[in-house]
Amino acid sequence: MSSTVLSILVTIAAYLIGSLSFAVIVSRVMGLNDPRTYGSKNPGATNVLRSGSKPAAVLTLLLDAIKGWLPVVLVRWFGGAYGLEEGTVAAVGLAAFLGHLWPIFFRFKGGKGVATAAGVLLGISVWLGIATLVTWLLIALFFRYSSLASLVASAFAPFYYVVGGGTLWYVDARIGVSIGIMAALLVWRHKENIGRLIAGKESKIGSKKKS
Repeated sequence: MSSTVLSILVTIAAYLIGSLSFAVIVSRVMGLNDPRTYGSKNPGATNVLRSGSKPAAVLTLLLDAIKGWLPVVLVRWFGGAYGLEEGTVAAVGLAAFLGHLWPIFFRFKGGKGVATAAGVLLGISVWLGIATLVTWLLIALFFRYSSLASLVASAFAPFYYVVGGGTLWYVDARIGVSIGIMAALLVWRHKENIGRLIAGKESKIGSKKKS
């Protein structure tokens, strides 16, 4: 099997892994309401938190991050022996992220992709992931808006990747483009949140969704 065919197959596999909507799966297993029926109706950890179950929200967050991290690190660890290099790393990371946004198993109606994107960044470089997560945490702690933290962190992720190149990690243009696409899609998926932030109607972390 050629490396090109194998790259396509692992990219498809990454999309399928990304299509596992753990907000819905965890809620079903734990006997909670479907997160697509309350709050923001977004199948993500922040909305699951509105159910009142912190364990469910934490588990959703971890699993959504792992499904972004796993395909990337598997290619990193084992892909070289099969001719899979940086281009495949970029492809599988983006595919897992797109799977979360448009999951084939859930009628292509997914979440916003923040945790999955964080997992992809951690797979690309632990330091890149940590820098982006610290940015999210700082904004979230000071302002208590998950959406604002996500917007700021996504805007800084491509910047961190370029600035850290040559010292903390090797910069590859294809991975940089992949991170840029994820950042742009994250901002687009938060367009309604941006409107509510401007209007002062956005819900803070841990609060009930404002009507």
